Amino acid sequence: MGKNILVQRRGRGYFIFKAPTHRRIHSVGYNSVDGHSSGYVQDLLHEMARGAPLALLKVEGAGEIYVPAPEGIAVGQKLLFGSEVPAEIGNIKTLGKMPEGTMICNIELRHGDGGTMARSSGSFATVVSHTPIGTELRMPSGKTIHVNDNCRAMIGVVAGAGRTEKPFMKAGPRWFLQRARGRKWPVVKGQAMIAASHPHGGGRHKHAGKPTTVGRWTSPGRKVGNIAARQTGRAKRRSAR
Repeated sequence: MGKNILVQRRGRGYFIFKAPTHRRIHSVGYNSVDGHSSGYVQDLLHEMARGAPLALLKVEGAGEIYVPAPEGIAVGQKLLFGSEVPAEIGNIKTLGKMPEGTMICNIELRHGDGGTMARSSGSFATVVSHTPIGTELRMPSGKTIHVNDNCRAMIGVVAGAGRTEKPFMKAGPRWFLQRARGRKWPVVKGQAMIAASHPHGGGRHKHAGKPTTVGRWTSPGRKVGNIAARQTGRAKRRSAR
């Protein structure tokens, strides 16, 4: 009689694999600031499973929005929205009007999406130049992209930098972090399992005994290991001819 492996049980949606998303604060984005010129920081909050603090902005004449808090803002600080506002920390400004070299976060990829890029703790992008095809940005990964000049971003660096530099001294805090994100932890290698629990299990020498690469559309019971891998191992050095 067969047995469902971990990836199969996870896909069934059992409660032990579900993330407690009901305890999260869902961000609204910049859409609530349309037609308004200013607001103030009402509170700084912590959201479950998020490394960066959230800033609750009270928009004058509108409602409330949540955005990742940049370093340097404080409760009660007034923030300005628009294309002609000064380039100060916390202000929301269109990319086409940003000075070159400005560090920005919570960037819109498409105008009106509310900010989707550079939102994690300590991350920021830099305005490189203004071109006919859009504003050139250097992303946290080092890659440069061009974004529409009408897209908006918040000036500053997301707070919480250095969060990943602090090690986990005990397994308990690490378990609660993974639990908040809906991840199964600790992760056991398939080679360490028995053959009934994993396709890589079984045998005395603790090796898979078969290729560990599988196709992208493989069935859930066999979709383990290097999924749709283009290359495994170290790349071979090719001599120039």
